[in-house]
Amino acid sequence: MVRPADTTVEAWEVQLEILRRMSGPDRVAMAFDMTDAARALTEAGIRHRHPDWDEGQVKDALMELLLGPGLANAVRGSRPRPG
Repeated sequence: MVRPADTTVEAWEVQLEILRRMSGPDRVAMAFDMTDAARALTEAGIRHRHPDWDEGQVKDALMELLLGPGLANAVRGSRPRPG
């Protein structure tokens, strides 16, 4: 791993030692937590830019950011129609 530019060498060494001491499942759980936080932050940004959008529109915009327009459109096209 490359040390972030805003982190001192000493702090980076401490962080790496903490990560090395974590179990595999704990590291995976931390990765999932970080992914959830990034997704929530992205959704908040979409809502901030589009306060008039409903949850479906926010989820569609997130899906397009994550998957790209082509795959997002394919996924949307495969959804069952309501009613």
